[in-house]
Amino acid sequence: MKSSLPGMRTIVIAVAAAALALPLAAQAQNVTTVNGKPVPKARVDLLMKQVARGGQQVPPDLEVRARDEVVLREIFVQEAEKRGLAATADYRSQMELARQSILIRDLFEDYRKKNPVTDAEAKAEYDKVKSGNSGTELRASHILVESEAEAKALITQIKGGAKFEELAKKSSKDPGSAERGGDLDFAKPDAYVPEFSEALKKLKKGEMTEAPIKTQFGFHVIRLDDTRQAPFPGFDEVKDQVKQRLEQQKMQKFQEDLRKSAKTDYKFSTN
Repeated sequence: MKSSLPGMRTIVIAVAAAALALPLAAQAQNVTTVNGKPVPKARVDLLMKQVARGGQQVPPDLEVRARDEVVLREIFVQEAEKRGLAATADYRSQMELARQSILIRDLFEDYRKKNPVTDAEAKAEYDKVKSGNSGTELRASHILVESEAEAKALITQIKGGAKFEELAKKSSKDPGSAERGGDLDFAKPDAYVPEFSEALKKLKKGEMTEAPIKTQFGFHVIRLDDTRQAPFPGFDEVKDQVKQRLEQQKMQKFQEDLRKSAKTDYKFSTN
């Protein structure tokens, strides 16, 4: 009988230790207690997660701030409940709106995760956009004056040896290009008004219009300085932006499909 006492004592000690450990384990899951009510550490983790998800810069002392915040919230909430504010109609209405907002956010996040934009989709979109923005760009210079006679006189001077750039700085009424000697930089031909564009496309590199070109702005003397293939960024440079745009398009379609499939006689103000 005596020989069993040490074993029994060990069991009692183990049980007592386990009983003491349970409250300690529970405490580890809580930040503290407020008026006897535990404040779960999970609230701190959720608050930190929300800050990170919101794209805000995460400060080094975020966890300390989050702990302070959740404890303060518990203090304030307990006071609000003590005053009966949780039973008001206004509170219930706001809670319903908050519930809807959280569910809608989670719905969209769930759809986004389950319908990611693939690299193949992004590449196809990139190729489509690129094809619509390819072609030749022209670098033109011009001198803009008010009358046809002025333009003709400028053409005569240039043919006689006068420098196009100097005459542009002196005579052109287009302030943006005049100070650059008439230079308009590279652009697609259709970036200009039709009359200007058609005249420009007929020129060869280094050529100038033989006669003034009339547009809504006045009379132009136009010179084609250079040509090049329109530059376009590589796929890897813009892949993230393309994916983001496609993701937005997918989300818009998802929302629109849900709206159209819903059985309601409500008439939305937008199509």
